[in-house]
Amino acid sequence: MASPMRGAWNALKRLFAGPDYAPVTVRLPWPRLGPVLPAVAALALVGVAVATAQYLIDGRELPPLTSWFIAVLTVLPVPFLLSRPLWAWRLMFVSMLLGTFNSGDETWPWSPGHVVIILLVLLVAGSRVDRAVLLWMGLFSLLAVLIFVPPPDIAGVALLFFVVVLVADVIGRIARSRSSLSERLAEQSEVSELEKARRTVLEERTRIAREMHDVVAHHMSMIAVQAETAPYRLPDLPESARAEFTSMAMGARQALTDMRRLLGVLRSEESERLVAPQPGLADIPELVSSAQRAGVAATLDVAEGEPPPEAVGLAAYRIVQEALANASRHAPGAAVRVEIRPWTADLSLRVHNGPPLSAPESTAGEGHGIAGMRERVTLLGGEMAAGPTPDGGFAVAARLPYAPPPEPDDAGGGSDT
Repeated sequence: MASPMRGAWNALKRLFAGPDYAPVTVRLPWPRLGPVLPAVAALALVGVAVATAQYLIDGRELPPLTSWFIAVLTVLPVPFLLSRPLWAWRLMFVSMLLGTFNSGDETWPWSPGHVVIILLVLLVAGSRVDRAVLLWMGLFSLLAVLIFVPPPDIAGVALLFFVVVLVADVIGRIARSRSSLSERLAEQSEVSELEKARRTVLEERTRIAREMHDVVAHHMSMIAVQAETAPYRLPDLPESARAEFTSMAMGARQALTDMRRLLGVLRSEESERLVAPQPGLADIPELVSSAQRAGVAATLDVAEGEPPPEAVGLAAYRIVQEALANASRHAPGAAVRVEIRPWTADLSLRVHNGPPLSAPESTAGEGHGIAGMRERVTLLGGEMAAGPTPDGGFAVAARLPYAPPPEPDDAGGGSDT
């Protein structure tokens, strides 16, 4: 019993002296009316104030100063309806108490414009507040009716106020339900996007693992073959060296077996089996030529240099492949330039496309090709940047080191950061 009483008391305190509710923004079905609507609303309020003042001066013979004061107080709650609903009702309640001078035996002790604004504030502000606050709001509004409305007309006016409060409660419940549903949908959409990005990264890692199998398996096979044939190519080897070569061959074969077993775990049922050699830096010219034959205005600029390791060449090929596909998809007709610089310790590449010459066929969904490229660069210990350029195009730049980053030296007393 104490809890409902405490809740009712807190609602009563909030109605008259508590914090107001957060402002809301109304989305108009006709956006072009946005700049015009405030001016139209202001003119309407001025018109209602003038009509109310004239009604009080002519109909109730109130002094002009008092009439204008009541008229301004009558329309004053309306600007606060969307930003401060409690203050809108407080001002309306004060106007209800002061707007009944010289009403006599009129059915409505308020002017016609005042009645419309009272019902409007009660409806809009009531739909914005909690149910407990709404009950107190309706109760005090009905109390004013019981005090100022003549006895023969109390029932009809009170019923109208009760219906307005009831409608406000229904509208408020619907609005809060839609708001809660929209928030949940937004949260679910954000979770879905995060899960999609995470799944894309995992798929890219699996693809990288399959590709790296072909790169590493070639070298491991060469080690195994050389170790196995060493006793035949070098007949003067001592027995200890022969045993060492045999152990090396067995270790290489076991490593190949373990790699194939791991690859079988990573391979999904829908994935295609890799039967062709993995591409590298030498295959990028053919990749650019294919894009040119497909209608992409692509150019290639490759500097002379030492060929990079196979893993770096494979990553560079996949990055250029994805960047060309994104350029053709999101920037139709734009010129694309591919620059590759094999330096001494790393390989730098940049793919830049200009602004599109026509609208893309489809812009639904942002895709996660950038996430896949970034994952490849991260696994090699490199750096990557992707984003719009000042000319309205898009650029992808990456640096792929030839050697993996050094491991932190725990024995040197360094911090884990």
